[in-house]
This record gives sequence, structure tokens and C-alpha cells, in this order.
Amino acid sequence: MLASWYDDQGPAADVLHVGELPDPLPGPGEVRVRVTVSGVNPGDTKKRRGWLGSSMPFPQVIPHSDAAGVVDAVGTQADAHRVGQRVWVYGAQSYRPFGTAAQYTVVPDHQAAPLPDHLSDELGASLGIPGITAHRTVFADGPVDGQLVLVHGVLGGVGSLAAQLAHWAGATVIATVRRTADLDRVDPAVVSHAVALDTGEPAAAIRAYAPRGIDRIIEVALSDNADLDNAVAANNAVIAAYATRTDRTEIPFWPLLFNNVTLRLLGSDDFPAEAKRQAARDLTSAAAVGALTVAVGDRHPLDDIAKAHDHVDAGGGHGRILLTIPQ
Repeated sequence: MLASWYDDQGPAADVLHVGELPDPLPGPGEVRVRVTVSGVNPGDTKKRRGWLGSSMPFPQVIPHSDAAGVVDAVGTQADAHRVGQRVWVYGAQSYRPFGTAAQYTVVPDHQAAPLPDHLSDELGASLGIPGITAHRTVFADGPVDGQLVLVHGVLGGVGSLAAQLAHWAGATVIATVRRTADLDRVDPAVVSHAVALDTGEPAAAIRAYAPRGIDRIIEVALSDNADLDNAVAANNAVIAAYATRTDRTEIPFWPLLFNNVTLRLLGSDDFPAEAKRQAARDLTSAAAVGALTVAVGDRHPLDDIAKAHDHVDAGGGHGRILLTIPQ
């Protein structure tokens, strides 16, 4: 099969190779997916460049955890009727060496979720890491029906899906963007009120929409927003943080404590297995009824994978970065 891989960590252009590797075979309880589209995540590029001092987990790595494609073979203990089924894949390179930047990927059966025929491969390849992370931020602490949910960074990959999932589940969604100029890009069908963080008093603006406080805060930059979150959180609120800008992040401990705030930190590779399965079911259901859309940015062919990684490392622009895999 045609694939991309790396044997050492470093800059994309220096370590990513494209060429032929043996076709993988599914083992017990596994399925093989012929990949049509592979999603590129910041986590994929961080693993490749050794972020936070991480080392090579395996001698050879085919990157990327997310994809869409068609099941073309199954192992023993897997349902043979799945052959020919369109699927979206998650977790392909989570504690496994060979991900989705290839013509074939092999995953445990449950990590290939059925993709309804009316949904695109591009959407399917965009649901994995960002979608499951978004689902966990919204639902890890229970239902949000009737609650006020604040989504920071609503134009980002996780933030956008978190807002859509919260709206789908019956929450009123308030959101932030970094710049006033970005407010026009927020979907009013999903977000009831949007606030730009470059305004003079974003906490007051949020409180104007949520005078009793926010029940659930979805946080992409805890180091930047800890004081803001404290100012707008309701008593017994949850701050669900999946990213921060500084490794050692300060928080206003005592004010949060007296407000009985729960701080939940979320690392997607290590979510409970059943939480991932429930997320996959909910994401598929929401997408099937038109409740989820994903902005797609640049598409790159597999042999241009280094440029795709560089694009993600540079911030990704506006939209999901995808690889199209030759058939």
C-alpha cells in the first residue's frame, strides 16, 4: 500500500516519508478500512515533532488517528457483514503504530463507526479527535439540557463541535472569539450570544447574557481565561479544559473553591473506552440529522503530507486540514 511514515521525530519535511509498505491484515476483533480521507490533528503533528519531550513510541509510525473510508476486510471475531460498509475511524494511532495516512488502516471493530450514506467522507474524517474531545467536554459531567454552556474558541475544531453538540442536546450556547472581526463568522443558529475577547470587559458582556452564571465552560486556553471563567461561573459550575497556553497554568484557587467549581482536564487518548463509544454513537446520530457541520480548510494529497503538517503546526487557518488518499 501507499503510505506515509516516520522513523524519527523532527520537522515534517525532514522525517515524513511517502512510499510503499506492506498491506496490513486485521487481527481478531479488528477491521481493515480502505481510507479515502485522513484527518490531520494538532496531536498528530505534536507526536511527530516530539512535543513536551515525547519520544518515538514505536520504531515506525504511520501518523493520524482520524479517517473515513470503507471496510474491505475483517478479522476473526468481527462481523463479516461489515465488508463494504462506509465508516469513520477514530483512535487509529492512539497507542498503536499505524494510523490513517495510508491506503489501509486496521482498527478494533468498534473504532470504525458506521457513516450514513448521506454524509460526506470529509465530515467523517473530521469527527474523531475533535468530535470525541468536544463530546467529552460537553457531556462528561452529565446532561446539559436547559443549561447555559460557554464555549471558548467556538471557531476552532473542538469548540465548533462542542457548541453544536451542546445546542443539539438542549443547552443555550454562549461563545467567545478572540477578535471582534470574527463575530460575523459565528453561526447564530447554534450560538445564542457571542462575545469577542478583545472587548473591554468580556466578563460583563457574558454576565449580561447569563446573570446567574454559566453552568458548563468549555475551555481551550485555561491559562488565558482562568480569571474570566471564575468571573462568569455559576455555583457548582464545571470548567472542562482540553488545552492551555502555558505548561504550568495558574488558577484563582480560592474563588473557584468557594464557588464549588469543578475543574475537569481532558486528554483525548485516555478517555474511558465506553465514553469514546458513546461519543461515536452520539456524533453519528447528530451528524445524521444535520446537527453537525465541519468547516473544511485545505485538502492535500498524501504525497504532500509534509505541507499539511506544516499548515497544522502554523495554526491551520479556518477549517479542518485533510489528506486525500489515492485509491
